[in-house]
Amino acid sequence: MSAGSGDAAVGRPPELTVADFVASLNQVLDAAYPAVIVVGEVAEFNISQGKFAFFKLKDETATISCFMMAFKMTASLENGMKIRVLAVPKVRDASGFLSLNVAKYQPVGEGSIKKALELLKKKLLKEGLFDKSKKRPLPDDLQKIAVISSVDSAGYRDFIKILGDRAGGLEISVINTAVQGLNAPQEIMRALRVFNERAEADAVVIVRGGGSKDDLAAFNDEELARAIRASRLPVLVGVGHEVDESIADLVADVRASTPTHAAQLLTPRDKREVARGLVGMIEQMENIMLRSVRVVPNQIRERIEQKLYEVGRSLASAKAVLSELNPEKVLERGYAIISGKVKPGETLKITTKHNIISAKIEAIGKR
Repeated sequence: MSAGSGDAAVGRPPELTVADFVASLNQVLDAAYPAVIVVGEVAEFNISQGKFAFFKLKDETATISCFMMAFKMTASLENGMKIRVLAVPKVRDASGFLSLNVAKYQPVGEGSIKKALELLKKKLLKEGLFDKSKKRPLPDDLQKIAVISSVDSAGYRDFIKILGDRAGGLEISVINTAVQGLNAPQEIMRALRVFNERAEADAVVIVRGGGSKDDLAAFNDEELARAIRASRLPVLVGVGHEVDESIADLVADVRASTPTHAAQLLTPRDKREVARGLVGMIEQMENIMLRSVRVVPNQIRERIEQKLYEVGRSLASAKAVLSELNPEKVLERGYAIISGKVKPGETLKITTKHNIISAKIEAIGKR
């Protein structure tokens, strides 16, 4: 058997130029790993020409080079910090080395998150982003609220429940976003931009319930902090538990310790307290009028008592009407309260006695 026929039998490997081989490797990488998330410790961190960031990610047994544009850095990096990167693996044409083109990253672990938070705090404090003189109070008469949150989260449900319990008639618009993970900051910023462009709300509220330091890392993002500070609408942030503090909290116009606290700040006057106050005032007026009758001369007392009786009946009717106007009474009779914009594509909030339902409008017809 000749050498040529042997090569044909086993299959001859392709003969490629170096450039073609690197291009082929990158095609395979693109198909297998269009994007990867890699966790490791930062080493050999360096910024070149103020434009390019180079560093390595390593663990106990392996190391890989990383590259990213410096303007994409959303948190300060130092050697020894543990981070999570979203990246695209590439083989470099010039060097032939495999590296990660990093698009986003977040610190991982309490130590690294704390260090990154300290560095970013120092930077933004120096720039004046925490300056209290630049913060705006919430409007006194809130009518429309824009909410950014994950509608499936417990924090959002708590916020909506307390808001509904304390105040009726508020118009609430919601954009559902991720509230943790590498994509969360960008999603929250997009929602904030939408609400600012619409300019239909009195304030924007960003809420998320408690979690670990890693879960809340999205709210320590520099780009998100700058977007909150640049918002034309006042921003209220209620993230995590009372002990948690994020960069988003520090730059917000108003900070709430929890989502529940955020709802309370938005509704300083509880509708139940207002109703109790009205009933109390009515009863106080009744008592004052009855006490006055006792000092009126006998000859006109009967006439006044008759008038007081009529006024008392009117007051009793008013109290009954107030009671029936209570939204909870309406819900107990099987009705529902619907709030939101009545337009195709918009999401309505439907409140029943036992549930809060979100429904998307597909079509609107004439009755």
